[in-house]
Amino acid sequence: MHKDSAVSQLPIAAPGNAANQVATTQPKPLGSKAKAAIVVRLLMNEGADLPLEDLPDELQGRLIQQMGTMGLVDRDTLTTVIDEFATKLDGIGLSFPNGLAEALSEMDGKISPQTAARLRKEAGVRQAGHPWSRLRALPVPDLVAMAKAESIEVAAVLLSKLDTAKAAAMLGGLPGPLARRITYAVSQTGQVTPDAVDRIGLSLASQLDDKPNVAFADDPGARIGAILNQSAATIRNDMLTGLDETDTDFASAVRKSIFTFAHIPARILARDVPKIIKAIDPEVLVTALAAATDEETAPAAEYLLGNMSSRMADSLREEMQEKGKVKIRDGEVAMTEVIAAIRAQEQAGELTLVVPESEEDDAED
Repeated sequence: MHKDSAVSQLPIAAPGNAANQVATTQPKPLGSKAKAAIVVRLLMNEGADLPLEDLPDELQGRLIQQMGTMGLVDRDTLTTVIDEFATKLDGIGLSFPNGLAEALSEMDGKISPQTAARLRKEAGVRQAGHPWSRLRALPVPDLVAMAKAESIEVAAVLLSKLDTAKAAAMLGGLPGPLARRITYAVSQTGQVTPDAVDRIGLSLASQLDDKPNVAFADDPGARIGAILNQSAATIRNDMLTGLDETDTDFASAVRKSIFTFAHIPARILARDVPKIIKAIDPEVLVTALAAATDEETAPAAEYLLGNMSSRMADSLREEMQEKGKVKIRDGEVAMTEVIAAIRAQEQAGELTLVVPESEEDDAED
């Protein structure tokens, strides 16, 4: 392709009627920039939503400059350009990412975080993607932590760039005085330039790239809580007593993550009991209910029996009497299986556990 100016490439006729100009013009070779401008113009005329803002600024500028010099294009030239464009599209077998940054973004979640971090560090690239799109995708707790760490002015810009629902949630997670200062600072953002917003977005997004990769997705309290959930009651109580003596804050975090048979009345909605019963092996359920005789577990058994059909509850009570006294170990195993079934339904989205009031109070603080 010749890279002459668009004016010399495009078919230009002598002054006169525009229709005559198009009709008498002879097609001339076009450069790649002129062809790109024609394709973009045609797609826009057809109503296509082209994400031109994703192009580098330099390419956006060259495209606009080229479009400003095009003038009229005759039908023969248009047909030739579109045919060539369609032929090139038909000839494409595979499309690969443009550069290491885009390749790493496409492979996100398919390779280990350690490998991705090492490749980015070796190549000196950061994670691709528009900074504000990445920031908007953050969970509310991360946005709250970011707002607390930044200046009031930066936090105000961050708040302004979020969707209204997420912005409201972020404000709700901030201490009252800080939330009020940030809210007032939004009134001072009227003169903030797009360049300044872009710089703030890049700066905030860079913090995401600088975070170290961690080996465990859950926090320590949740991990220990999950282990103690599967432990015998004597072991669980002994561990919690020891944690209370060593680190009361950590012990409190572990307790919030523990969900045992005794917690069922406080954590399970009455309407969810029938679906839970259906998911548990009948023999396991009878064993767990028959073993629930102490002051901690008996209320849970009565809660389950009281929120199912009376016919099923009467049938289970008869089976419990026939089973008689259950060994402590067998009862604990059965109760653990009941809790495992409940957790499985929670993870599948079939039910939601009630959040203890202490956790709600901590979230508000």
